[in-house]
Amino acid sequence: MTSPPSESRSKPRRLAQVTFLVRDYDEAIAFFTDALGFALTADTDMGGGKRWVSVAPTADGSGAGLVLARASGPEQEAAVGRQGGGRVLLFLHTDDFARDHARMTAYGVRFLEAPRREPYGVVAVFEDLYGNRWDLLEPA
Repeated sequence: MTSPPSESRSKPRRLAQVTFLVRDYDEAIAFFTDALGFALTADTDMGGGKRWVSVAPTADGSGAGLVLARASGPEQEAAVGRQGGGRVLLFLHTDDFARDHARMTAYGVRFLEAPRREPYGVVAVFEDLYGNRWDLLEPA
């Protein structure tokens, strides 16, 4: 097997966005921007009731973001809230666990455990508005 020719890139490769199924655009936007403190990075009407909606933990685009895709049809609707199959789906890193935990708790985010200290940092599992599991993690 041969390697592909190397290409010159102006920026390193990175994961930019992940599709995240939602029931309703506006309720998802409210959850991510209010409860989690994400930035709304795009909300464009695509016609036919579809929108291109994206959110990210940082407004500067330095990390991966989520494309909020309204579920369409029974198969996608059944997957809302089950995208991780019951496991932690996404890992939200923070530089201040106590600040973000307090904010999220004040907005009614459901944590499934008390914060715990692990060799890799302070962490607690929480659920998003649909029941997907996330880790809130302040790396050590």
